[in-house]
Amino acid sequence: MTYAVGDIHGCLDVLRRLVQSLEAKSSDVFVFIGDYVDRGPDSKGVIDYLIALSERYECHFIRGNHEQMFLDYLRREPGAMIWAYNGMERTLMSYGSLRAVPDCHIDFLNRTVYSYTIKKFVFVHAGVRPGIPLEEQEERDLLWIREPFLSNRNPIKGKTVIFGHTPQFGGPLIEKSKIGIDTGCVYGGYLTAYRIEDRHWVCEK
Repeated sequence: MTYAVGDIHGCLDVLRRLVQSLEAKSSDVFVFIGDYVDRGPDSKGVIDYLIALSERYECHFIRGNHEQMFLDYLRREPGAMIWAYNGMERTLMSYGSLRAVPDCHIDFLNRTVYSYTIKKFVFVHAGVRPGIPLEEQEERDLLWIREPFLSNRNPIKGKTVIFGHTPQFGGPLIEKSKIGIDTGCVYGGYLTAYRIEDRHWVCEK
């Protein structure tokens, strides 16, 4: 079975409960949809947990806009101070300081990918620009887009896009062409895991 997991945002305890509730088998696959850090209480703990989980299961880690901001700040990229307005303080508090971020966490961030595809399912963080092949999508769109993706009924022909980024407070957005699984965990909502084989989903709070 393949489980897609929505935006975690430093909510380690909820993540642990969700994974435990799935009772996953060693052959199961996890695809995490990005935004592991920022806003919640334990970004460091979340990354530690995900690294450990990847030693037990096949895991694929999508890059979210918050991982990109974290990396841009570490690299001192132009405009990197945008992170200061998007949850940086809580993340750095979980580490103690920027210098305390371990190399294995920087390596984890660097190894995240912009998209992953299994059969007819395309996993990205924010969405895609409709009508453009996946291989031609701009990285910024994969990380940040909302419209015109959210209102489009068939963003990638013949594919179902599984995404996070835009909270769905009423539960996962389930449509034929797209499935939104950020259910606002860090805002008092739920953390969602979606099983693609039978379209079954589990939420934890």
